[in-house]
Amino acid sequence: MEIATLGAGCFWCVEAIFQSIPGVMSIEPGYAGGKIEIPTYEQVCSGSTGHAEVCRIEFDNNILSFIELIDIFWTTHDPTTLNRQGADSGTQYRSVIFYHSKKQQQTAETSKQHADTQLGFDSRIVTEISPVANYSSAEDYHHNYFKNNPNAPYCQFVIKPKVEKFEKNRN
Repeated sequence: MEIATLGAGCFWCVEAIFQSIPGVMSIEPGYAGGKIEIPTYEQVCSGSTGHAEVCRIEFDNNILSFIELIDIFWTTHDPTTLNRQGADSGTQYRSVIFYHSKKQQQTAETSKQHADTQLGFDSRIVTEISPVANYSSAEDYHHNYFKNNPNAPYCQFVIKPKVEKFEKNRN
């Protein structure tokens, strides 16, 4: 097993995308990269803690490699927008790969260079690549948010179209 910690905007969207990937064993929405150990959602949303909304993804690297995870990451959000994904804006929504090892760091940096030149983005990738720091799990109501709240407006208008687009492009 291996762990990846990724931020690509709202953690509800990231969780919904990666839950459908074979080899992903568990996903935990949380916060990472800030200056306090265990922030609340309200503190993170204030933008004052420096945390990003992230998902901690445990995966079986015999089924799914870290590079395959990162390839999905690049194509399921806009890594060229600084501190924004869609209507969600603030440093908590930044594009970020928090690495857990030197190998993950090297893989992420090489993949970023490749994605920046080969995936056809209109702008340069601004994704941060940093060591994981001050990770904590989000409050329980954030876990499995899309599955538990499929009819909520945010789920209908933001998450569902993103998941459908990913599924269509994956097949």
